[in-house]
Amino acid sequence: MARIAGVDIPDNKRGEIALTYIYGIGRSSATKILNKAGIDVNKKASQWNDAESKAIRDIISTEFKVEGELRSEVQLNIKRLMDIACYRGLRHRKGLPVRGQSTKNNARTRKGKRKTVANKKKAAAKK
Repeated sequence: MARIAGVDIPDNKRGEIALTYIYGIGRSSATKILNKAGIDVNKKASQWNDAESKAIRDIISTEFKVEGELRSEVQLNIKRLMDIACYRGLRHRKGLPVRGQSTKNNARTRKGKRKTVANKKKAAAKK
């Protein structure tokens, strides 16, 4: 198992797919990295030799922001939105969808499990 950017890369996957296990690297980025390193995208991660692994590590460390650094940047961006109290920041603060989705029926991922609100019974008429 190769270890790149603090993540164990699965050996049984193609290189293009294996690199997507790193936070911040998708399919297109993985393809660019492998092309730049001169490695076939269909070559499995277990077949990479030490030189190829090192080339991939070097490219990722110099050109990409991945894992902890990227996660902290995203969190800082969200915190900035919340601090300036813009619409998106307020939506983040309330735990509601940020990108204009409807919330009447859906948005359960952001809103969490349903909280049932009981009906208030009408007071009995007094004589």
